[in-house]
Amino acid sequence: MSNDSVVSDFVLIGLSNSWEMHLFLFWFFSVFYMGIIMGNLFIVFTVIIDSHLHTPMYFLLANLSLLDLGLSSTTVPKMISDLFTDCNIISFPKCMIQIFFIHVMGGAEMMVLLIAMVFVRYVAICKPLHYLTVMNQKMCILLSVAAWIIGLAHSVIQLVFVIKLPFCGPNVLDSFYCDFPRFIKLACTDTSSLEFMVIANSGFISLGSFFILIVSYISILITVWKHSSGGSSKALSTLSTHVMVVILFFGPCIFVYIWPHPTSHLDKYLAVFDAVLTPFLNSLIYTFRNKEMKVAMRKVLCGQFIIYRRIS
Repeated sequence: MSNDSVVSDFVLIGLSNSWEMHLFLFWFFSVFYMGIIMGNLFIVFTVIIDSHLHTPMYFLLANLSLLDLGLSSTTVPKMISDLFTDCNIISFPKCMIQIFFIHVMGGAEMMVLLIAMVFVRYVAICKPLHYLTVMNQKMCILLSVAAWIIGLAHSVIQLVFVIKLPFCGPNVLDSFYCDFPRFIKLACTDTSSLEFMVIANSGFISLGSFFILIVSYISILITVWKHSSGGSSKALSTLSTHVMVVILFFGPCIFVYIWPHPTSHLDKYLAVFDAVLTPFLNSLIYTFRNKEMKVAMRKVLCGQFIIYRRIS
């Protein structure tokens, strides 16, 4: 991972220069990151332990939790540690590794949200009689593997071009992590073609995926309105949580990658949603708004408490 660059390290400006703000951000990100770790790992553990949750939707939910955990762990730990250092430096190889995993996890999560979970929701609501036939174990594994492969391809396609760029200075990134839009602007060569590639690969895919989701949800809503009021209210409640997750995930992505020439600090603050808030809210939305998950989690907690009492 070497090139002909003069610059070998990059300086991350972060979110603020104020010491008081650093203390607030430290507690804010620390609390949220602990919530992300505990919440998402508990979801995965519950889905594995409880046999009642061995269904397509919860299998994909466990995958989503792992992706959220990985996406946050790529950026948040360094962001927290940088709050108490005078110069937040990241080397070129580490910057490339961070970009690689951000887009692998983000691309895979995008496809889990777009292809897998909305497909399962569509079959369950619009084609209930075919649900068990279509959504078998083989289909779930196929959707999960396809999401990871697409995420890997999405990241590698961009990275193979960016990694060869020459960097002669300056080396200051107005962000708290490395990513394509701001990073390629530091190259001492014409990057207009690469900026267009970022728009096409990350921006338009995010925007196109979002519109496809809107069309899919409209189709599901039309079907829901044709059902009885009791079933409709339950389906609408479940659907609203999924829509909330999609908006929180795709909104910042569309803004950051559709606009590859940052003119304000808004994009780096919006990136906090994808790095911290969305992974944290996902675990809350899929637990406190889901009766089956709450029942299963209570069973797991009670079971672990009983085992602990017997051992002690």
